[in-house]
Amino acid sequence: MSGPKPTAASYDPEVVRAKYLAERDKRLVPDRAAIRDLQTDEHFARYRDDPHTPFIERNPVIDDVDVVIVGGGIAGVLAGAHLRKAGIERIRIVDQAGGIGGTWYWNQYPGVMCDIESYTYMPMLEELDYIPTRRYAFGEEIRGHLEAVAERFDLVEDALFHTGVTRAEWQEDAARWRIHTDRGDEVGCRWYVLAVGILNLMKLPTISGMQEFAGTSFHTARWDYGYTGGGPNQPLTGLNDKVVALFGTGASGIQAVPPLAESAKRLYVFQRTPSAIGERGNRPTEPDFAEGLEPGWQRARMDNFQGIIMGKSVQVDLVDDGWTHDYALTHNVPRAEGMTIEEYMRSAEEVDFEVMEAHRRRVDDLVADPATAEMVKPYYRYLCKRPCFHDEYLPALNSPNVTVIDCPAGIEEITEHGPVVDGQQYEVDCIIYGTGFEAEVTPLFRRAGHEIVGRGGVKLGDKWADGAASLFGMMSRGFPNMFAMPAPGQQAVVTVNYTQLAVLGAEFIGNAVRLLEQQGVEVFDVSAEAEEAWTQKIVDSFVDPSAVMSACTPSRLNNEGHPETMNPRNGNYGRGLGDWFSYRELLEQWLEAGSLEGLELKVRSATS
Repeated sequence: MSGPKPTAASYDPEVVRAKYLAERDKRLVPDRAAIRDLQTDEHFARYRDDPHTPFIERNPVIDDVDVVIVGGGIAGVLAGAHLRKAGIERIRIVDQAGGIGGTWYWNQYPGVMCDIESYTYMPMLEELDYIPTRRYAFGEEIRGHLEAVAERFDLVEDALFHTGVTRAEWQEDAARWRIHTDRGDEVGCRWYVLAVGILNLMKLPTISGMQEFAGTSFHTARWDYGYTGGGPNQPLTGLNDKVVALFGTGASGIQAVPPLAESAKRLYVFQRTPSAIGERGNRPTEPDFAEGLEPGWQRARMDNFQGIIMGKSVQVDLVDDGWTHDYALTHNVPRAEGMTIEEYMRSAEEVDFEVMEAHRRRVDDLVADPATAEMVKPYYRYLCKRPCFHDEYLPALNSPNVTVIDCPAGIEEITEHGPVVDGQQYEVDCIIYGTGFEAEVTPLFRRAGHEIVGRGGVKLGDKWADGAASLFGMMSRGFPNMFAMPAPGQQAVVTVNYTQLAVLGAEFIGNAVRLLEQQGVEVFDVSAEAEEAWTQKIVDSFVDPSAVMSACTPSRLNNEGHPETMNPRNGNYGRGLGDWFSYRELLEQWLEAGSLEGLELKVRSATS
């Protein structure tokens, strides 16, 4: 980022705090977090329909298998792959999508790509002997790679796509789960795996009059190429004579803007809160990238990235991008010996100010119109809102057909003609909701989207109503033979690179099932003592974020401006985002010990 770095003398904490609070207060409006429940909303339920794959009628499946996995994204595919490695033969993936990919199946909007480098994000590169084509892969390549992993481990043929689980119930007498779906299927299984992902619930805001709009509207996670024309990497030829409104300037919105700007007659970008947008520096993979790579290189690269994110010292930064520079720095501000807590907090604010000033200077460098540049500058601390990285978004705002509409309090209403902001009607042909997904910390039982009934008729949603209760964030008492892939808000840890956590969870589940099978275990359940002890560890390491996050601009990272509502039971193993390396070591040692400590076991009889 160009321009001189701000100096300590240029930082006035009182002025900066006042500016940040003023910007926060513009956005702390009633019902800010109100969203539509797309499972029950009669008018907007259609937003969930699959535009990518035709729905094919079929007869209900009545079956009994070894494992049912709910979810065919990264988590589900990896769980299936490691269960296959463990020798499990009959595996059924169930997913509402029309194919493999999870978020990368649903998000096929133009410009979709990952902002974690592809060499660490795309899993099982060594197993498939595959090197991504670009430093940051586009969605199509990621989806194709996940399909290849699923094919390699024979997970596709028995999968039930365009199928939603409606109820999963433990049957004590049979010692099996019974899975019911919205297509009349009934599938029994010994092991039940929830791999429902962390960004799987589309977020559609509640805006007065939405249903009155007479034009076309859709969410970025259900892009309508039938209307826009083109494809993910093709011109959107259907928009040449169309006026388009895009709501949202998070990751989805900013990625969609450049192709929309190139194709639409006119594009209005409605922004509630600007993102901090760092340089991505995307480029093709160097031809010699794979030379000299040794076995285990991807895990080592993931560990290098995660270590830097956690503030650990490494000899070389293998990833060397905005995450390892700005995110790692603001997340781990050095504390000099003898520094008081007040001095440290001041130092952290100053470091953060320098990082955000660099982002604001980047806006000035790339956005020609001063008024537009001022609108899209982020005025808050760096960790208040998930950072974005993009090379084309800010320059696209210079296109004469693009107008940014700053609406910190949101859209007032939508009429049949389009959105209204500050009393001004914007007449548009199409509204695209780039409004993202419910937060990663959405409770597991909601992300699962179906009733999960354990022993004694207890539902997971009722058990977890006051917070999570688990062993390792992956097993819960009263729900025998059930695993949940680890996720934020679930008593595990949080990683910037979600794939690394998914790999760990899949390896653990595969190896745990292998141990259970080897020891002839028919049923396992978590002991009350183990669950209570693990939950207490989580609560004891919880750090109330209100002191810092209450001054943040509202975002999904701080419960839309209400960090005080965060539940200590939904925290992580270790302070803050958790201690990733200690968590992994604990899981590996538990498996290596082989005693299945903390589980109550029912072993199959010799005659069964």
